[in-house]
Amino acid sequence: MFQQLKEQVRQIPAMPGVYLLKDKNGRVIYVGKANSLRHRLRSYLAENEAVSPRLRSLQTRLADIDYVVTDTEVEALILECNLIKEYRPRFNVNLKDDKDYPYLILTPELYPRMELLRLSQRGSRRGRYYPVPGKEEQRFGPFTDVGAVRETMRFIGSIFPLRRCRQPLDGSSATERPCLNYQMGRCLAPCRGEKYVSPENYDQMVRQVGMFLQGRHGELEARLKEQMEEAAREHRFEEAAMLRDRLHSLQRVAGQQQKMALNEEDAERDVLALGRRGERAAVHLFQVRGGKLLSQEHFPLTGAEEVRDDEVIASFIKSYYNQAESIPPEIVASDQPVDAELLKEWLKVKAGRKVELRVPKRGHLKKLIGLARRNCCLRLEEDEEQRLRKTEQPLEELGRLVGLDRPPDRIEGFDISHLRGGEPVGAMVVFQAGEPSKEGYRRFNIRFAEAGDDYGALQEALKRRAGQDTWPEPDLILIDGGRGQLSATREALENTNLEKVPLAALAKDPDQLFLEGTALPVRMAANNPLLQLLQRIRDEVHRFAIGGHRGRRGKSGLRSRLEEMPGVGPSRRTALLKHFGSVTEVRKASVDQLSEVPGISSALAGDIYRHLRRSEEEIEG
Repeated sequence: MFQQLKEQVRQIPAMPGVYLLKDKNGRVIYVGKANSLRHRLRSYLAENEAVSPRLRSLQTRLADIDYVVTDTEVEALILECNLIKEYRPRFNVNLKDDKDYPYLILTPELYPRMELLRLSQRGSRRGRYYPVPGKEEQRFGPFTDVGAVRETMRFIGSIFPLRRCRQPLDGSSATERPCLNYQMGRCLAPCRGEKYVSPENYDQMVRQVGMFLQGRHGELEARLKEQMEEAAREHRFEEAAMLRDRLHSLQRVAGQQQKMALNEEDAERDVLALGRRGERAAVHLFQVRGGKLLSQEHFPLTGAEEVRDDEVIASFIKSYYNQAESIPPEIVASDQPVDAELLKEWLKVKAGRKVELRVPKRGHLKKLIGLARRNCCLRLEEDEEQRLRKTEQPLEELGRLVGLDRPPDRIEGFDISHLRGGEPVGAMVVFQAGEPSKEGYRRFNIRFAEAGDDYGALQEALKRRAGQDTWPEPDLILIDGGRGQLSATREALENTNLEKVPLAALAKDPDQLFLEGTALPVRMAANNPLLQLLQRIRDEVHRFAIGGHRGRRGKSGLRSRLEEMPGVGPSRRTALLKHFGSVTEVRKASVDQLSEVPGISSALAGDIYRHLRRSEEEIEG
């Protein structure tokens, strides 16, 4: 394999670009950029004894190389950031759980509202809104402390009467009577229509919310004071009183922040400090706006164990500012990042202006870096203590309960999901060292067990799991169920390669743990860390099983609807599936696309389109 890869590298041009290293399954395990692709890729194929353990581990998994040539190294850096964000490769330094960091969003509607939204919720009910032309979504974040963000939302809601409802508003009256928030003075009630609340006046308040979230408190105070005085001059005393209260609330916040004021007024910068504790690493970020410490965020990192500090800080800058909603004019870092000049060029492209990247050696900025690093190390210590309390100690207790001489490292959880026995799906989730390992998740469509036979379906899923010789062997198998499921599992695993693996079953209502060789279940208090860990595994496999069942039921329902469709016999069904590839693609097709299939007239295409849309609504309902 190495000889083939070396031959492949010889054919790669010595030009700027991005390379993707892949394993035998085609999964991207590392993304990098280089000024000379050929020269950089040769270093990954070195076979001497001096290579680092991290590189040696990567080499054992390396099976293929892909690359993209770019015109400049800055273009390569932009592409590298996007590909890392898409693939989250195992050997790159990544922000932990960056896809689920919360953002505050001001929606691009006629009357915007504020939402706390994670990127994974885009497209969900919470992430759905009704945009209007000429308006853009305003996003603030990412944040790491969701509790602090919710507190910020409560404060904003107490002084800025933004609407909270999610109904579409077009300027006409949408209700006969406004909700209780209007009666309490916490909403302007734009649902009454633009006759009472004009979009222009509402947008003025939305801009003030944006200024507050950006830390432009001084500018906002001046604007509120000007509006208050104008309202008083025009004898709009009720509005002036409301603006006065808003101004006083803002001044209280500014007064609290004044305690953390720095030496320079109007300073706009981010302060980044890298901290390590054992194999764990994180970056602590101070946001300084208007010369005051506006907020702090703590970002744990993955894949940084054997990576130099200068590479880690460079990876963080690329990962964070590739998705941050704003980039300040100055970034102060605890370590000089690799390719610093290239990073400056990239940040300039992202921000649309020059961005300074500094590593202070003395003075107040050096002290600020020290403060951020101390906060980072304290958080890492707290996280380590919490991990010991919530993961390592419960795993040690679980190992003793099931008769292992060490804590179980790989735990596989199993569950079955069906609707009145129909379309059953078995699910397997994997927890490695107490944390989900989603690359090991699997689903099994149950084909042979009779409808409603939960034990038979569970046994079929486990027998198919036991037949996978190439999968890692679990230290423990956890079943969602009670004594009956535990016995059925043991029977299914007899005479298989998993027959010696310990088993346990977690029943609910009440929660109790069933073990082999014991007559009575183990009962634990609700706050027991071991019970909470087992509940996490059970709930995760239950969620994963339900998702698989819904998908199978939906496809089956559409397929049966297609078969029941008048005028669509076997030959036309075959033509439709051959043309589109699957029932799902048939459902997505428009009337014009359906009519392109041989044997499908325009009228029949319209009937098929409406029929499948009705069936989809019934399945979702």
